[in-house]
Amino acid sequence: MITIIPTSKLLTFCTLSMALAACGDANSPAPMQSLSFAESFQAQLIQAQPGDVIEVPAGIHEFTRSLSLTVPGVTIKGAGMDSSILSFKNQAQGAEGLLVNADDFVIQDLAIEDTVGDALKINESTNVTIRRVRTEWTRGANTENGAYGIYPVQARNVLIEGSVAIGASDAGIYVGQSSQIIVRNSRAEFNVAGIEIENSTYADVYDNVATNNTGGILVFDLPNLPVQGGQATRVFNNDIYENNTENFAPEGNIVGNVPPGTGLLILANDNIEVFENNFRDNKSVNIMVYSFALGGRTIKDPEYDPYPEQIYIHDNNYDGGGTVPGHAALKAWHAISGLNSPNIVWGGLVKPGGDAENIICLGEASNESFMDLKGGLDPNDISYDITPHKCTLPRLQSISFDFPGDD
Repeated sequence: MITIIPTSKLLTFCTLSMALAACGDANSPAPMQSLSFAESFQAQLIQAQPGDVIEVPAGIHEFTRSLSLTVPGVTIKGAGMDSSILSFKNQAQGAEGLLVNADDFVIQDLAIEDTVGDALKINESTNVTIRRVRTEWTRGANTENGAYGIYPVQARNVLIEGSVAIGASDAGIYVGQSSQIIVRNSRAEFNVAGIEIENSTYADVYDNVATNNTGGILVFDLPNLPVQGGQATRVFNNDIYENNTENFAPEGNIVGNVPPGTGLLILANDNIEVFENNFRDNKSVNIMVYSFALGGRTIKDPEYDPYPEQIYIHDNNYDGGGTVPGHAALKAWHAISGLNSPNIVWGGLVKPGGDAENIICLGEASNESFMDLKGGLDPNDISYDITPHKCTLPRLQSISFDFPGDD
């Protein structure tokens, strides 16, 4: 039934309610609509000026499309990584959660969850501070998760500290094709690669925890990328343990080749120093160093050097591990020997025309368990002799630069 209200009663109602606009007064302004936080946050990013501080209040804030920032000198600040949460669980547009292409950028005290692609990508930026940021895919290890959690690429002067990365289908904390890097006091868990430094120079990775990943820490140099020649990375004072999660990388990803149970993997990088770390119960191998060419992999990039050189590994602690060797060459050796992987395994390939001296140095007094796979072609032709590797290399310098937003 439709009830018709007499005009006189309708006018009285409107007068009493002071709602002339609702009664169709043509001279009244349209009612104001408040923006949702998601709308206002994107507006602040677009309208930002250098020096602005954009605050994210406590709460779960849902977004359906990517966010972006291109203005230098901006700080994004939340109330805590477990309090201010940018949730993308219903994301319908965009490849990242937050994409930043800006210098002098600071982001701190918030979380980015359940993005379709990468969580926090920072591209071609100088002076980047990522402090107490959590990236996470809350459904746990899953091939459908985004590739990277915290992801600076082609950047310079990058500080990542006090942060947490969980569930990335490639790398939780990844810095690629960059220089002057510090990753410290952070935690990477249930990613394929916990912390990865790739095709980068001058990096310090220390005081971190890498656990329950497929591979705890990776230091890679790969072909066919604009920036190559990774070197001068120090990995020290980290806890690298129980990185035994099955590999859940999408098919075709290079990290899909990382065997579960890998503590530290150094691939085709030069001038690396690994010291005073605690390795425990990484079931495939605690440390493995090898060439991109190990196993007969084809290299089509003429500019690429696939051989690691000047790797200095010393004064680390080892407890358990190596019970289920996972790399193909280690598997073949294990099938014959029945032994656990030594704590340090070298692939054994040397650059053609090069010298094997000082490729792997373990310290003058080292007695660590060690194996040279001699190229991995014959599981019966290996060496446990540590004597050629009782050498030292020059200590690498610490990384230091000014941090924007340093507190």
